[in-house]
Amino acid sequence: MPNYLTPGIYVEEISTGPRPIGMVGTSTAAFLGVAPDKNKNINQAIACNNWGEFCKFFIGDDSKSTDLSNAVFSFFNQGGSRCYIVNVGENGSIAGDVRNRSGIYALDPIDEIAIVAAPGFSDPISYEALLAHCEKLRDRFCILDAPAIVNNIDSLKELNVIASKDPESTKEENPKKGAGNASKGLRPRNSDGGFGAFYFPWYRGKDPLEPNTLVNMPPSGAIAGIYARTDATRGVHKAPANEIVRGALGLTYDVTQAEQGELNRLGVNVIRHIGQAIRVWGARTLVDEASEWRYVPVRRTLLMTEESIEKGLLWSVFEPNDLTTWKSIERDVRLFLMRLWRNGALQGTTPEQAFFVKCDAETNSPEIIDAGQLIVEIGVAPVKPAEFIIIRIGLGASETESTTTVGA
Repeated sequence: MPNYLTPGIYVEEISTGPRPIGMVGTSTAAFLGVAPDKNKNINQAIACNNWGEFCKFFIGDDSKSTDLSNAVFSFFNQGGSRCYIVNVGENGSIAGDVRNRSGIYALDPIDEIAIVAAPGFSDPISYEALLAHCEKLRDRFCILDAPAIVNNIDSLKELNVIASKDPESTKEENPKKGAGNASKGLRPRNSDGGFGAFYFPWYRGKDPLEPNTLVNMPPSGAIAGIYARTDATRGVHKAPANEIVRGALGLTYDVTQAEQGELNRLGVNVIRHIGQAIRVWGARTLVDEASEWRYVPVRRTLLMTEESIEKGLLWSVFEPNDLTTWKSIERDVRLFLMRLWRNGALQGTTPEQAFFVKCDAETNSPEIIDAGQLIVEIGVAPVKPAEFIIIRIGLGASETESTTTVGA
């Protein structure tokens, strides 16, 4: 308290209102791969806000396009506005080395990244590096590419894992492939928390460095751009699906509706010709079908919510662990979740159906307080996408009825 020595009136400014919790960004992407100029800015995370900046940092005079450059061009073309680029060099690895912070580890200190991809990398080591990175940091989501060429679509249903080093055991498990094959299938492993999504197939588009040439492009760049575009126009709670892939002039594989039925169940998101356009026609994560994390917008909405609350409550660290602080935290979180509900990110006709916040003497017992902890319990009900639209049409007075299902 200040010392008052002279009689008079003193005016003091104090903070009595809520401390608004802002929504963290969800559209900043990071791409790892081999740049057109393989020797530029190796293993440095360089921020690019447009295609011109990427050209400045990673393209030389006689450079040829790579999967990385094609993906970054597509990211900006779909509506993306900011990304980080890590050039791993010609012989580099996405998995990197934690000691010198190369590869995926170059992204560890950058907090604003929300989407991670390695365009064109479809081997089990790269898949594992991306998924493990997102599962560890818990503030970002990875987009995984299927291989460029898929001769047997059934292989997308089998896990892409490193095979045994024992040639005899490899022969027994998969005699058609023979000894020494790197994997059994093409699908990445599951992520229990749904921290990644898998997309198939690649699409054809104009080479950004040779516009008169058509090339096959990995989908992750376009998908990341569609994530960013959907976040900006509708919000992170909107599924980034039923969206046109701008610049797509064809697909390397035309998936049928019957084929997609099985792939969708296994978490393989398909890009298809729908009507007169090429659209993203799936929004599932890499989890079991019954998991509560099976939808991309649900996982990404919770990532945004958790990080926003974490950053918004930094003021409370080292505050007195008493009723005043508890009620202030409860008020701030409740106002933030109310805004999410009004924006359509949470389901329910009333706030009570959409979320709850509890921070009181029950959650903060004397033992908890003595341990220096303050516990807030929060529950939310995120909206889920309408993946299957079912139209029931009846003819006559109940004589004939047909059911049509629209969706994946």
